[in-house]
Amino acid sequence: MVDVPSRPAFVRFPGQTETNAQVGQIPRPNTMFRTQKPGRLQVNLADGRAFRLGGDALLRLSARDLTLQRGQIIAWVNPGAKGGAPLRVNTRVGTASIEGTTVFIDATDTQVKVFSWEGHVKVTTTEGQTFSLQSGEQLTYGPPGPSQPAAWLGPRRLTLPELTERRAKSILLNGFAVPMDTLSVIEKELGLKP
Repeated sequence: MVDVPSRPAFVRFPGQTETNAQVGQIPRPNTMFRTQKPGRLQVNLADGRAFRLGGDALLRLSARDLTLQRGQIIAWVNPGAKGGAPLRVNTRVGTASIEGTTVFIDATDTQVKVFSWEGHVKVTTTEGQTFSLQSGEQLTYGPPGPSQPAAWLGPRRLTLPELTERRAKSILLNGFAVPMDTLSVIEKELGLKP
């Protein structure tokens, strides 16, 4: 754990009880992370992968991937990290797979949004569909209207005003003491900085 800018934020190591998240804790497979609004935390893994968690979130770290049960996550592979399997973030309705990329996922009881901040994100649904997102594109799973069944919508490219607002208001891009390695890439890729 490299940063806990706001609480409540918790960690539960395998076979132990849940405790407050603290900078310096070293996660291992089957560690659970939980935050409650306005809690947030950042974890950097030894292999160059990292993630930030926030909102009312619950996430399990395994040896190969992350499983987001609910809440918000931004996950990335540090520029220059070589080798290893892509970082996968599992949700109840699909898996986002990234390599040298930054992905944002917001999972609620009724909706899942997958957004590529920069780079290529592959999303494989539990039904076997595959979607490919590029920088600035979002894929949404949820009911498109009242009394309609949930479905995948998109990918849709966000407009520059939408991207600018999301960058300014993001609880996972802003307010951390530890810099996010891909932030300058995001801003350049999406035209948010000259």
